[in-house]
Amino acid sequence: MKSKEDIFPASPDAQVKPSRRDFIKKTSMTALTALAAPALLTKYARASERPIKIGVVLPKTGVLAAFTEPEEFVYNGVQKIFANGVTINGMNHPVEFIRKDSQSSSDRAAEVAAELINSDHVDLMLAAHTADTCIPVSDQCEINGVPCCTCDDPVDSWFFGRSGDLEKGFQWTYHFFWDNDQLAAVYMGIWNEQPTNKTVGVLYPDDSDGIATVKAFPPLLRLGGYNIVDPGRFTMLTTDYSRQIAKFKAANAEICTGVLPTPPFSVFWQQAAEQGYKPKICTIAKADLFPAGIKALGSRGLGQTTEVWWSPMHPFKSSLTGQTAAEFAEDWETQTGKEWTQPMGFEHALYEMAWNVLNRSKSLDPGAIRDALRTTDLETIVGPIQFAKKQKFPNVSLTPLVGGQWVHGKKWPYKLAIIFNGTYASIPKTASLQSLA
Repeated sequence: MKSKEDIFPASPDAQVKPSRRDFIKKTSMTALTALAAPALLTKYARASERPIKIGVVLPKTGVLAAFTEPEEFVYNGVQKIFANGVTINGMNHPVEFIRKDSQSSSDRAAEVAAELINSDHVDLMLAAHTADTCIPVSDQCEINGVPCCTCDDPVDSWFFGRSGDLEKGFQWTYHFFWDNDQLAAVYMGIWNEQPTNKTVGVLYPDDSDGIATVKAFPPLLRLGGYNIVDPGRFTMLTTDYSRQIAKFKAANAEICTGVLPTPPFSVFWQQAAEQGYKPKICTIAKADLFPAGIKALGSRGLGQTTEVWWSPMHPFKSSLTGQTAAEFAEDWETQTGKEWTQPMGFEHALYEMAWNVLNRSKSLDPGAIRDALRTTDLETIVGPIQFAKKQKFPNVSLTPLVGGQWVHGKKWPYKLAIIFNGTYASIPKTASLQSLA
């Protein structure tokens, strides 16, 4: 098996350009020193109480919109904490959030991130949900020298998709989520719960997540003794999956996996039923994450399996509110009348990070905020986030991952049960794998 360095050749870090903010700060300080008038110094002291601006980029519309269903709930829930501002060096600063919609487009994500940096002059950037959001936002921040924290994009995709160098890492951008080694362990843990022929049909589109996954994931599965049937890349606009289904049937692929949002996977799954392809196990990233996505599959949604990165069963609590994962999920269900969803934990954890970093920063200088981010060691609602601790990837903190399956529920038509916890035993197993076939 090739090393990750062979699969993802490292390239030198992009040079960090001096930010417009640094230029403005230097010229402003020079002018004040030259004039040294008491009135101006008093004015400058008052100006230092300016708001702290935090940019937030999420895919609120488009094909990834399911990830942000709980966004308003999460945002409203943390506002009572931020409402009193943040005190730095004995001075209280109000906090202003500027939220932008990436529209599920990497180009749009880069565009709004640039606006937040160059027009709004944000002090800290937050972003979440897949490579199409996290990578372009992180790249903009790295180039412009803006502290940035992202989550919910597989670590290999975020790091190597940005030409990351394992020896150097990045200067301004940090990320928390799980990596492909964890995912492979969870998927094979799910699949090993039941006898199969270990033949896996894979659905990897030509988007950034699909391309990153196909480079790293199949080699890990082959190492685990699985045979891979890969019909090749395809666009998200594909409406006919006959070629993929024919190859899976011909190879008798008893396992099906892939990285697809709900709309395209729904098309594939319907055509698979019509054309007589019914694997014993189906494990799809993105589409199988959400209750709404499972409901959209109709009766064939029952039994779908997926990775579980956050749930009410996770034994963690918020550093902001003190709520446990179970209490947070219950609060959402009570207020909205909807079933909990995995991204809500990670969106909340982003705000936990922002609060913790700003309260530890020695000043509003970008470098000071970056240094506070770099030294993070925080227990959050999604688990420990430890940028201060050396891990497999620089600038990254790996979070727990287990395996789940959608089963009949009592409170809700379907519920996500934990069926594999061999990768994190503190998250309890609540059911056993049931075959689709």
